[in-house]
Amino acid sequence: MAEILAALRSLMASHSPPLDALIVPSEDYHQSEYVSDRDKRREFVSGFTGSAGLALITKTKARLWTDGRYFLQALQQLSDEWQLMRMGEDPPVDAWMSDNLPEEAAIGVDPWCVSVDTAQKWERAFEKKQQKLVQTSSNLVDEVWKNRPPAEINPVIVHPLEFAGRSVADKLKDLREKLPKENSSGLIITALDEVAWLYNIRGSDVSYCPVVHAFAIVTLNSAFFYVDKRKVSSKVSSSLQENGIEVREYGEVSSDVALLASNQLDKDTRLRSDRNGVCENDKCESEENSNDLTWVDPASCCYALFSKLDAKKVLLQPSPLALAKALKNPVELDGLKNAHIRDGAAVVQYLVWLDKQMQEIYGASGYFLEGKGAGKKRSDNVKLTEVTVSDKLEGFRASKEHFRGLSFPTISSVGPNAAIIHYEPEAETCAELDPDSIYLFDSGAQYLDGTTDITRTVHFGKPSAHEKTCYTSVLKGHIALGNARFPNGTNGPALDILARIPLWKYGLDYRHGTGHGVGSYLYVHEGPHTLSFRQQPRNVPLQVSMTVTDEPGYYEDGSFGIRLENVLVIKEADTEFNFGDKGYLSFEHITWAPYQIKLIDFSLLTPEEIEWLNSYHSKCREILSPFMDKNEQDWLKKATEPLMHGH
Repeated sequence: MAEILAALRSLMASHSPPLDALIVPSEDYHQSEYVSDRDKRREFVSGFTGSAGLALITKTKARLWTDGRYFLQALQQLSDEWQLMRMGEDPPVDAWMSDNLPEEAAIGVDPWCVSVDTAQKWERAFEKKQQKLVQTSSNLVDEVWKNRPPAEINPVIVHPLEFAGRSVADKLKDLREKLPKENSSGLIITALDEVAWLYNIRGSDVSYCPVVHAFAIVTLNSAFFYVDKRKVSSKVSSSLQENGIEVREYGEVSSDVALLASNQLDKDTRLRSDRNGVCENDKCESEENSNDLTWVDPASCCYALFSKLDAKKVLLQPSPLALAKALKNPVELDGLKNAHIRDGAAVVQYLVWLDKQMQEIYGASGYFLEGKGAGKKRSDNVKLTEVTVSDKLEGFRASKEHFRGLSFPTISSVGPNAAIIHYEPEAETCAELDPDSIYLFDSGAQYLDGTTDITRTVHFGKPSAHEKTCYTSVLKGHIALGNARFPNGTNGPALDILARIPLWKYGLDYRHGTGHGVGSYLYVHEGPHTLSFRQQPRNVPLQVSMTVTDEPGYYEDGSFGIRLENVLVIKEADTEFNFGDKGYLSFEHITWAPYQIKLIDFSLLTPEEIEWLNSYHSKCREILSPFMDKNEQDWLKKATEPLMHGH
């Protein structure tokens, strides 16, 4: 680490102007949450591998900001040269730079790796001491990164209508109807999942995410796709052309954005004045001019492209594709439900296998019985680790129809590791399974017909009374949120509290959001809506046919962690009344896998909660049994036995 920092500092000193600080964000040119290996610049300079964070290197210091999911992990991974800054507790990066860097300091950043929103926020903070944000002409990290992974050439794949449910022509028509309503003549699309969704294409440029490194520009009459052309077969190219999409080289997006800014990109600019209806006297002229804003999403568009536009002619607002993509069509909803059934079957098969292994290798009492493990291992040369068992889980998924890989790295965590919210086990250092500790696994897969995300927490020995209380409180919150009914217009933060109330009763809580949208064979984390205690600047009300996870948790550092997660679909609620004529909404669970009865303290459940649990478990049995052999069916039957009131 020390030599990387030294090399960067010497580049900062020789830069014109010399840089007082260099910002290294986590994001790639598309502001993605998950990035390809060659874009992991922040990880390369800091050694911290979490998915979110920002590194700041000054002449003498190096600091890393990250959020509550990663505090423990960052402390473990950062070397002595680095200082951890806890988001939400320490000053945010813009305030810290403004307060701690000298007057008129020059602060460098690669403008391709920072969003318009973020860059403008920093610039506002810098005004106080006349500091300036300097756009570096090359990425300084790339210059010192000797063995940077090469760019991979992975093929672009057409996502067939039988899975997409809506044609490209249909999606483009919808989008083009939205442009004039916002006085816009074109939209720059930078988010990888939006490009993939709009053009019904998929790829494998980023692990766990079936996307292609590409930009798109759509105007009233034209559509462009910027991609490394080596990835596009003639077949795919002609399919894109049939939809009026012109394929251009990835790097051409810069010059085309400049052309767009000067109204030279759209094939037919003459049509524009007629689109606004009838010309009366000289109104045409002014209407034409009012219709030439370039629409840019400030959260996903990079500062480099924005800088090529005339700021006065830019419409900075959320991409219209984010919401369109979040509202799943009937084909996507069916696909998601089917994918979750196959996925649930894989999870149950895994639990059956794991239960047997824990008893055979470790003498554990198992999934159903409470008792201390026999303590002695049956054999020294056989052991289960967090990694070997998660590989086994992947194997069960891989045997299912339409499987295309995992949707994120599996979190497979024993005891204290389960308290690390986004723990990622490594083969060399991971823990061995332990019959006397909690085991938490959070995992998901990409199937052609949908993306999955599920978490279960189990114990194969004798859980403590405290662990049971915590598990039951998390379960109560999970049930309360899933059973909520709420009026149209409600946003996620208004519901987040439902999942926390049972934990708050004991003075417990968790440091992450309660839910996120899930894509349709796309990103496992999808906006624009969210269920979180943090008020999002662009929070969108929950709407029918959106997906959202329900995943409260509780984590005790150094001891254990608990999380339960299902994917829900928002549907119309069947309420007796309809106050205010708003229409009411509710959730439908589409994830199927049992909750471990042994971890539940029944004295804490209400009769309604027990009834819900029994009904959910009986559906699990009915829906998953057809995918199982006799032995697995017997296990599932036992795992989903109805609980009596007053159990």
